[in-house]
Amino acid sequence: MECGGNESCVLADPTVVGMQGVGLIEINIAIRGIAQDGLVFRQEHPMNSIEPVMPWSLGPNYPHWSEQLRDGTRITIRPVTKADADRERAFIETLSPQARRFRFLGQIARPSAELIARFTDIDYQHDVAFAAVEAGQAEETFLGVSRYDTTQDGTSCECAVTVLDAWHHKGLGTLLMKHLIEVAKARGILCMFSIDAIDNTDMAELAKHLGFTRHPDRNDASQVVHSLWLQP
Repeated sequence: MECGGNESCVLADPTVVGMQGVGLIEINIAIRGIAQDGLVFRQEHPMNSIEPVMPWSLGPNYPHWSEQLRDGTRITIRPVTKADADRERAFIETLSPQARRFRFLGQIARPSAELIARFTDIDYQHDVAFAAVEAGQAEETFLGVSRYDTTQDGTSCECAVTVLDAWHHKGLGTLLMKHLIEVAKARGILCMFSIDAIDNTDMAELAKHLGFTRHPDRNDASQVVHSLWLQP
């Protein structure tokens, strides 16, 4: 089942700060009115092993996941926190111009202080963000980040995932998204969607692999909407 129905939610892309010409994006939502307090994560495999975590109990090692990429590299996926401001800034500035365009649906020269604060000061009730770092490194560097922001009524969420160019095609984006999807499902969120550039072929392949449905963006012919129904 895909997002669709008679009721709609209108919102602006929350990932772009300080850019002009950001249009409103209308996403049809099938069912409204289901929202749950708190947040649930899983700490270890299997996929359906999920524990509740309240924002005030969020620590540097909880929740986190140890994973192995296709090339054998061991990584850790963990929550993004305020202490990651410099890592988040370095991550965005390391992205290629094309990767930044795909991430922000437009170019930014340098991320603003407001954007970095938005991306790292996560409440873990309405917003969730996970970063992947190489395991065993004394100085952590973000290799990839996945995140979602819920709509006002809590029934759907907009997601995004970005991986450094050098770490593409290793399965990192898939792992980041699978953890994000699992958390959204556990919270009772009904629909996850992303708004992407129509020429972002890597995202198109990842979305298809994860079961997302692809639709044209009715407000912008240069963009598409990928949507995934999360509940049975």
